[in-house]
Amino acid sequence: MAEQKLVAAFVKQVIENSDFQAEDQIYLRNYVLRLVGDETLDATTTQTELLDLKDELIKQAQQNGRCGQTHDEKDILGAQLMELIVPRPSLVNQNFWQTYQNDDPQKAITDFYTLSRRSDYIKTRAIAKNIYFPAKTDYGDLEITINLSKPEKDPKQIALAKKQKSTDYPLCQLCLENEGYLGRIGYPARSNHRVIRFNIGDEQWGFQYSPYAYFGEHCIFLDTKHHEMQIDQDTFTRLLTIIEKFPGYFVGSNADLPIVGGSILTHEHYQGGRHVFAMEEAPIETPLEFSGFEDITAGIVKWPMSVIRLRGDSKAQLTQLATKILKKWRNYSDESVNVRAETNGEPHHTITPIARLRDGQLELDLVLRDNQTSKQYPDGIFHPHPDVQHIKQENIGLIEVMGLAILPPRLKQELKEVAKYLLGQQNEIADYHLPWAQQIKKDHADLNVENVDDIVQKEVGKVFARVLEDAGVFKREEKGQAAFKRFARSVGAK
Repeated sequence: MAEQKLVAAFVKQVIENSDFQAEDQIYLRNYVLRLVGDETLDATTTQTELLDLKDELIKQAQQNGRCGQTHDEKDILGAQLMELIVPRPSLVNQNFWQTYQNDDPQKAITDFYTLSRRSDYIKTRAIAKNIYFPAKTDYGDLEITINLSKPEKDPKQIALAKKQKSTDYPLCQLCLENEGYLGRIGYPARSNHRVIRFNIGDEQWGFQYSPYAYFGEHCIFLDTKHHEMQIDQDTFTRLLTIIEKFPGYFVGSNADLPIVGGSILTHEHYQGGRHVFAMEEAPIETPLEFSGFEDITAGIVKWPMSVIRLRGDSKAQLTQLATKILKKWRNYSDESVNVRAETNGEPHHTITPIARLRDGQLELDLVLRDNQTSKQYPDGIFHPHPDVQHIKQENIGLIEVMGLAILPPRLKQELKEVAKYLLGQQNEIADYHLPWAQQIKKDHADLNVENVDDIVQKEVGKVFARVLEDAGVFKREEKGQAAFKRFARSVGAK
């Protein structure tokens, strides 16, 4: 590759990827120099891709004393540079809704997704580091990911964060105030972040993409007001409205209680995207018909967690029935299967709802959740039990409920060590993996160098299926399913 001036090459790419024109070259050059230092004007490069040129500019800025060495400092400068290809929020919204209203909602969504990727708001290169593999189970092909995209904590960054002046702006990472926020040590850069505004009834909501996506077009729908998550009748109405407004996308909500909820319960938001999860493909195992809702197709889904599926044409009827199920579940107890609505005044029951449009009909999956703890299971009775926590210890949120495991980075190296242990190439592995590895050895007499990785992946899939079974309120055996049917009858199922 021929050498060229770094700043000039970056400016050229900005013009090609934005609304800037050739006449803007001097302005853009000076904007870049303002950020990285005049010393960079004569720097050369052989890079030609926009993101690679951005990385080179960050290195130059570090040499010029304009940027620190931590990930957050580099990310802040990178977002400022990439903001050059992102129009101002009002124009992004204007372009989106103009395209949308010209009878092309799909193009409006695709254009916004492309902009979010091109501007490096969606961290495509970091996401590509994640490990992914499918795993066949009795519930279909579950998906396993080992999350390597998010940067690990840097000791220098932790030390700097302690020196930062405390601030409550923005209130959280989902607040609308993040749009264009510079960022700081310990808080992500958002200069290149844009949010599409839209209305659900009288409420204004926002639509954005997830920077560290776990699946295709992973997006977030957020209330523009900061308040705690709550699953209620309005939730079902909003979810069914969103799938009509954003064709091709599913949308779901994390539960609104600790342990069974998501990582952010302080801001009302939903997650969606263009992806078919194993739960969507799981069939109805036990058909149900609810009195007064004969036009709604319903049933218990063949899934490790406890799921009631509703399908129909009427948004109002689906919302009414889902609300009836939720209200009943909030106050439902069945001591025979350790199901308790509350203890000492603390509520335990809620729902993880997922909406999609399938075969021209509206569909709602209602996943029953219970966040009880006990002396035997202090992390949660309906939470991954200790014997599977060597693989997954964290809460089971919306994405995992649907069949996509998000496993911790430690497993990248640990699963390699398990494979070597199985082959007799090393004698020691992490103690918490040892019983599992010994069982794998016992079950697979045909273990060899060629098949060991496939076997380990298959066994990880089995553990994840167990994780979901642990989180299921009504267990898959006869007693549990009989209890599940009792609950359905209590709501009016025939």
